[in-house]
Amino acid sequence: MSSNSTPLAQSTIASEDIPNIDIGHAYDQHYIDAEIHYEHLEKLADFFGRNMPVHHHDRFYQIHVILNGTVRVHLDETSYSVEGPMFFLTPPTVPHSFVTDNKAKGHVITARQQLVWELMGGMIPTGWGSNSFINSPLCVALEPEHDQTAARMLHLLSLMAGENDHTVMEQTVALRALLQLVLIDISRLSDQSQPQQKTRKEDVRIFHKFNELIENHYKEHLTLSQYSEMISVTEARLNEICRRLAGLPSKRLIMDRLMQEARRLLTFSSSPITEISYQLGFKDPAYFARFFRRNAGVTAGQYRDKKK
Repeated sequence: MSSNSTPLAQSTIASEDIPNIDIGHAYDQHYIDAEIHYEHLEKLADFFGRNMPVHHHDRFYQIHVILNGTVRVHLDETSYSVEGPMFFLTPPTVPHSFVTDNKAKGHVITARQQLVWELMGGMIPTGWGSNSFINSPLCVALEPEHDQTAARMLHLLSLMAGENDHTVMEQTVALRALLQLVLIDISRLSDQSQPQQKTRKEDVRIFHKFNELIENHYKEHLTLSQYSEMISVTEARLNEICRRLAGLPSKRLIMDRLMQEARRLLTFSSSPITEISYQLGFKDPAYFARFFRRNAGVTAGQYRDKKK
């Protein structure tokens, strides 16, 4: 079986002025800080329309699964026309647009890039599978009647659709587990070429090592040169790898991890903001206040008040 769809044409999508759509802010504010957002394709289509113009999702992966009808998809500079069932995956910052039939149904999963890296990172040391699919857009036609992996993936998505009936804690745990299985099936279906895997293997290793170091040291406020020395690469190469694989400069990844923890503490901790600044490694609470407002657009106090 050949599951990969065939590109129709190469068509450049201008990079300037491409809107970033944050599902949590634009569609459902209950998901503003959620790691995973699941929605039925038809519900999103009712809100955004069937003809979705070019856009991207900063720091989020998105998986569209269309179960029926014809779908025309533009991923970066390549166009596809595919009959459902099919799926297409868009990594963060990749511009994409698509048109679905008026009665098409399916699933849409939006997941934070940090979570996807976490769920798939364990596959790299084993050498099993190809993780290059998480760095490149992907469009795959599914044949569940002939392929067990495709059939299982569609079943997992139906289980995700049923998780709305459970408590938030139960739902979060279940969605993480199901998403990891879906990502494994996507890896198996992606059928990436061996030359591409070989050329990216070392860069992917460096990228994941950097993210591992960020996780272990982000409260220490290490400099970029200290991180690069621990990985034994130059700052310039580390930055180039991060821009290519994540669409973000290396310093932004460090700041984003600090902001992620700051938001979590402001939401779930009753500690004073000054104490939170010290917990995050800031020696001056005033500097933390400026850092948070510059990156969040609101003060830490305003952010906490919104979460009450």
